[in-house]
Amino acid sequence: ACDFGSNKHYLIMKEMAAYLMLVLGGTESPSADDVTKALASVGVEADADALNNLISELDGKDLGEVLEAGSGLLAKFGSGGGGGGGGGGGGGGDAEEAEPEKEEEVEEAPPAVDMFGGGDGGDY
Repeated sequence: ACDFGSNKHYLIMKEMAAYLMLVLGGTESPSADDVTKALASVGVEADADALNNLISELDGKDLGEVLEAGSGLLAKFGSGGGGGGGGGGGGGGDAEEAEPEKEEEVEEAPPAVDMFGGGDGGDY
């Protein structure tokens, strides 16, 4: 497994994300040049030091095992907050049945008039 906790192993996430996308895309062991090209294709500049550290840390290691070890480290942090409260309950209501709602009558809008007060459609 990799030890990404120390400062000398500090990684920039964009390099790691590009590396993982290349692996998902079928490149079994992406090189620094592969990652740099992938990032450049979307207008992002790679951090050469971070990228070289990443490549050297992952060299010869099974990515599945590395991810599993990292997942175990994340589990130590817990799952975060307790979540939101439950929704409010419905009203208790009276025992009487509610009256059916009456439909309101829709009033017709008055005819539109010219913005300048004249309804003759003259020239402006």
